[in-house]
Amino acid sequence: MTSMAKFKAYFNTQNSVLMLTLGVLLLLVAMPLLFILLQAIFPGLTRGQWTAPFSRLWPTLSDPDLLGLVVNSLKLALAVVLGSLLLALPLGALRALTRVPGAVFWDVLFLVPFLIPPYIAALAWMMTLQPRGFMQQLLGFNASDFLFSFWGIAFVMVLNVFPVVYFAASRTLSAVGGRFAAVGRVCGAGFWASFWRITLPLSIPGIAASLLLVFALSIEEFGTPATLGAQANYPVLVTGIHQRYADWPIDMTGAAILSLILVLLAMGAFYLQHWLVTRRSYVSGGGKPNRAELIQLGVWRWPVMLLFALVGFISVVVPMFAVIATASTRTLSGGLAWSNWSTRHFQALFNDRMGAMQALSNSLTLALAAALITGVLGALVAYLVIRAKIRGSKALDLLSLLPNTMPAVVIAVGLILFWNQNFWPVSVYNTSAMLLLAYCCLLLPYPVRYASASFRQMSQSLEDAARVCGAGFVSMFWRVVLPQLLPSLLVAMLLVFAIASRELVASLMVAPAGMRTVSTYVFGQFEQGSPGLGMAMSVVAIFSTSALIMLLTLLTRRSMPNQLS
Repeated sequence: MTSMAKFKAYFNTQNSVLMLTLGVLLLLVAMPLLFILLQAIFPGLTRGQWTAPFSRLWPTLSDPDLLGLVVNSLKLALAVVLGSLLLALPLGALRALTRVPGAVFWDVLFLVPFLIPPYIAALAWMMTLQPRGFMQQLLGFNASDFLFSFWGIAFVMVLNVFPVVYFAASRTLSAVGGRFAAVGRVCGAGFWASFWRITLPLSIPGIAASLLLVFALSIEEFGTPATLGAQANYPVLVTGIHQRYADWPIDMTGAAILSLILVLLAMGAFYLQHWLVTRRSYVSGGGKPNRAELIQLGVWRWPVMLLFALVGFISVVVPMFAVIATASTRTLSGGLAWSNWSTRHFQALFNDRMGAMQALSNSLTLALAAALITGVLGALVAYLVIRAKIRGSKALDLLSLLPNTMPAVVIAVGLILFWNQNFWPVSVYNTSAMLLLAYCCLLLPYPVRYASASFRQMSQSLEDAARVCGAGFVSMFWRVVLPQLLPSLLVAMLLVFAIASRELVASLMVAPAGMRTVSTYVFGQFEQGSPGLGMAMSVVAIFSTSALIMLLTLLTRRSMPNQLS
């Protein structure tokens, strides 16, 4: 085969991979969103009827409860954003700019709230602050009035998502807070003047991106509003969508319209963040190593340590104590007494009571499959967008990142509408594959973003050399690209695994009848009045997924020390 023929074969294979990847994304992302739009227009779509377009649009939009759902969602999301900023920014600034004792320990500790599923954290706080809860048993009073209120819901959600802002702020401030702040101090500015006028403004893009993620996580969060909001009489859009889908009579058109409103809110937040970071330049790198000079805390050492310890105690120790205590007591009415301690809930769990072990196996299997599928798909999308730059790559990029603006409940509704059509010869509706599709669609942006960032840092010379030596596209991608990409891709896949193994709202909505995951099992045990068994499952799930992530991370570092060093 001549060189020209080899190059033609290479690019033909590349185009074939592009078309295949584009087709997968159309099925995974675009079509479910399209069917949400069609359901909002045609109320009889689920019955195969294309009549009476827009007939349900105005009745749904004019529903007096709808404005309340939208306002409640926005108020709660903004409160969580503000609370996360007020809590995490001082911690992140101290971590980045000063010599905080035990800094690595605090980083690891503040990862834990993100590993605790939000609905489990909400249930843990309920067990702690409710009447006759753990706080009343230990301190003699409860805080149920606060917990089952708007501010209580926001408080619990802030403790779950503040690590997103903490890590973004600490890394961003550390990157820009060295040389430029030192120049400001040389010119006569004090520490606070340098921070407010130089370091903080240059850190806006990273902090704004983390706050956008917090906003998106807040408006799509189901577990905490469903757990605490029901008693606080505080409905939000996500619970409204779930109610229209789950309660009889089922209102799929109303769920679709509310889903579109939720997508518009998320897209509006993304546009606001884009406008904020593009209206001026925030370049802070000058091409030279920037070694930050950390400030000694001096007399502030112990107050700062106390602040970090207090946040760690409230966000980690209290909910984990509630989870373990609930799982380790014979009955809740027996309280925190030695005579009430028991392992019966764990024994029942490992005896597979009510399918507990099957639920854990289902979650781990689906999470692993989702990590593998999104890892491969994310690597292909990132390569075709960043490297290939052929016709159709922009559409591929848009489709791969579109789930960022689609909350889990919207993805679930879209998949239900799309796969519950009569034209499918073989449908995945009401099977475990439906749940796997939901996880893949929801979490695809993580591998795409990680792989895209890695490709921008990788030289293209090895790929060009492989093509010159006659390697085909598949051989070049497998033997040249993937080994370089693997470290960052594995990190993304671990993140996908962790989130998929605890996902709640899609699991509740699209899991087939009789199939349980960890999240639906725990949620169901609390609804059935068995909190001890539910919390025992939570303990096993939290520690098993955390241990697996740590094990895979250690194995990755040992097998690829050069790439990860």
